Amino acid sequence: MPLARKHQISLVDTPYYHCVSRCVRRAYLCGRDTYSGKSYEHRRQWVEDRILLLTSVFCIDVCAYAVMSNHIHVVLHVNKSKALELSDKDVIASWRKLHKPTQLALQFLQNKQNELNEVQLQTLNQTIKIYRQRLFDISWFMRELNEPIARRANREDQCTGHFWEGRFKSQALLDEKALTACMVYVDLNPIRAKTASTPESSNHTSIKRRIMAFERGVQPPELMPFSNNNKDFCLPLNLADYITLVRTTARAPTPTNRALSPPNFPQILKKLNLIESSWYALSHQFESIYSIAAGSYKSRKKFKEHTNRKRIASVADNYY
Repeated sequence: MPLARKHQISLVDTPYYHCVSRCVRRAYLCGRDTYSGKSYEHRRQWVEDRILLLTSVFCIDVCAYAVMSNHIHVVLHVNKSKALELSDKDVIASWRKLHKPTQLALQFLQNKQNELNEVQLQTLNQTIKIYRQRLFDISWFMRELNEPIARRANREDQCTGHFWEGRFKSQALLDEKALTACMVYVDLNPIRAKTASTPESSNHTSIKRRIMAFERGVQPPELMPFSNNNKDFCLPLNLADYITLVRTTARAPTPTNRALSPPNFPQILKKLNLIESSWYALSHQFESIYSIAAGSYKSRKKFKEHTNRKRIASVADNYY
């Protein structure tokens, strides 16, 4: 039986989560189907466009993403405080970008709330409360990402039925080490899959978008920025260090290629209190090392208690 989402998400422990959705059919989400010879490569842009659209709606920031041939990776940051600070009108206006609000909500946007009676106002307040909660709900984010893609792909394939697996996988990222390792793991997906040779050539990934923006001296507005002055983003690295970390890890996928490491590579890892041998494993085998939660033993123990779980399987204790 699938694990209830309340046992996988705990904002008390962390606002950062790694989510993965996989296709259920043999046909690819993207890429070329070797059986039929048909190319679905154009669908990668559908997914990337949808991810970037949702960042303008939800109070959930995208830290990293990668659109693969039969699955999607996203690293998300839940900004609950931002959602709670939104005005009622802003909440309705945000939700309106995806769905038509109720008639009462539309009247409220048109400043016609004085025409509503007490029962209608109570209903309106409850509706706004529901919309507000959805704006920082990871399950709703993934639902609004996956469902439109599934419907569009089914129309193109002229078929019906499930396109995605029933549930998306989520991993809680409990500390800076886990967050950084997971982001690099996601950004290097195309290189591990041998569909790209460098981060710069990894189409439909956050790292390519970040590098292109960095070369212009800016950060992509759709993605969560690297900034030591931003209290909501606790990565100890700046954008230049992160790009160096990704590029170097991509060039040296195994410890046997240490000769490729630049002189500052150990210093970057030292900021994260990680040793080089552990880093290669974490950045290339993240999903197999961690299950529901990633982080130190102490942080995983707290997460287990807050989510009422009996245990959290992991082989990660040797990496901290």
